[in-house]
Amino acid sequence: MIMSADNEIFLSYITTCQRISALNTSPNIYATPIQTSKYSNVFNLPYGPQFQELPRNPTCFSSNSTSDEADEQQLRIITERKQRRMISNRESARRSRMRKQRHLDELWSQVVWLRSENHQLIDKLNRVTESHDRVLQENVQLKEEASELRQMLTDMQLNSPYSPLGSLEEVADAACPKDHSPN
Repeated sequence: MIMSADNEIFLSYITTCQRISALNTSPNIYATPIQTSKYSNVFNLPYGPQFQELPRNPTCFSSNSTSDEADEQQLRIITERKQRRMISNRESARRSRMRKQRHLDELWSQVVWLRSENHQLIDKLNRVTESHDRVLQENVQLKEEASELRQMLTDMQLNSPYSPLGSLEEVADAACPKDHSPN
């Protein structure tokens, strides 16, 4: 039979009580101080009822069968309580593990969702960056084209004996104003 710590302590207590009971040959420790003193009855006077001895053995020292049955009953009660507590603790631990697992599952689903969202945002940023770069390149090309066209127009105007080309430059400037930006 495997004994628990509570059972061992209880049995140790009973054994200690029985040993003390067997070894208790000294004067009654529960008697009044006057009765246990060697000077208590110098004149051999009778004791009054207030000086009666208390019983020598407390209830835990009795060795009758009802005491053994009570000890067994108490041991059963202690064992049952311990079993119920152990079952309750196991159930509580199981519920705690389930709550922890649910929380971890929720956190993991958040991680998956956030990673997906992050990838989508990165893709969108890459597309916008590429589009921005293309627009900048196109802008540079258009500025170069506009500059070349102005130069060609100026060259044509200077080399041409006709004055209507001067008015053509004014129309071109009105349609495409010159860009004075540093780019």
